[in-house]
Amino acid sequence: MLSASALRRISVSPMASKPKPHRLHQLAGTTALQISAKRARTMSTESSSTAMKDAFAKYADYLNHFNEKRERVIKASRDITISSKKVIFQVHRMSRLNKEEVLEKAEKDLAAVINQYISRLVKELQGTDHWKLRRAYSPGVQEYIEAATFCKFCRTGTLLNLEEINATLLPLNDPSLEPLKVNVLDYLLGLADLTGELMRLAIGRISDGEFEYAEKICRFVRDIYRELTLLFPLMDDNSDMKMKMDTMLQSVVKIENACFRVHVRGSEYTLLGSSDPSSFLLGLPDSEL
Repeated sequence: MLSASALRRISVSPMASKPKPHRLHQLAGTTALQISAKRARTMSTESSSTAMKDAFAKYADYLNHFNEKRERVIKASRDITISSKKVIFQVHRMSRLNKEEVLEKAEKDLAAVINQYISRLVKELQGTDHWKLRRAYSPGVQEYIEAATFCKFCRTGTLLNLEEINATLLPLNDPSLEPLKVNVLDYLLGLADLTGELMRLAIGRISDGEFEYAEKICRFVRDIYRELTLLFPLMDDNSDMKMKMDTMLQSVVKIENACFRVHVRGSEYTLLGSSDPSSFLLGLPDSEL
C-alpha cells in the first residue's frame, strides 16, 4: 500500500505541470515581439534593397548620359581637327603672288570651323564638368589653336594670344552660364604644334627665294621655344608637352640649318662672281656641294 505522503505527491504533481497564467502572457508577448522583429527586418531589407536599386538606376542613367555626351564631344573634336587641318593645308599654298587670296580663303574656312563645330562643342560642355572630358576634346582644340595662330602669323607676323582666342569664342557661350574658355595647357600644346608648321613654311619660303621671311620665321620659332623652355619646368612634367618640346627643338634646328646654308651659299656665290642668290645650286643637297 502507498503511504499518505506518496499519495499527496501523486495528487499534487499534475497540478505542478500546468503553466501559470502570468507565464503564458510572457510567452505570448515574446512570440509577438519575435514576429514583429522579423517583420521589421524583412521590411528594412526590402526598403534597403529598393533604395539600392534606385541608387544604381540613378548611377546607370548618369553613366549612360555621360557616355553619350562623351561620344558627341569626340565627334565634334574630330570634326574640328579635320577642318582645322584643311585650313593649315590651305595656308601652305601661299606664295608671294597669291598671299592675300589664300589667306582670305583660309580665314573664311577658319570662321566656318568656329561657327559649325566649335559652337557645337561649346554647347555640349558649357555649364558642365567639362574637365572630365578634356581628353576627348583637347586634340580638336589644339588643332584649332594651331590653325588660328598659323593664319595670324602669316597675316600679321605676330602671335595670337590666349585672350584673343577666348574673345573669339565668347559669342558662342550662353550669357546665363559661366563662359567656356580654352585652358592654358591646351593653348601651349597647340602653340608647340605651330612650330612644326612654321618650319615647313620657312623651308618653302627658302625654296621660293624669300630668305628674309624665312629668317623672320626662324626668329619667331626660336622665341617660342625659348619661352616654352622656361615654362616647361612649371608644368608638372607633362608627358604631352615633353614630347612636343623635343619635336619643337628639331623644328628650330631644321630652320636654323636651312637659313645658315642660305647665308653660306650666298657668300660662296658672291665670291664666285654670281649676284643671283636664287641660283639653282641652292636647291642641291649637301652631299652634292
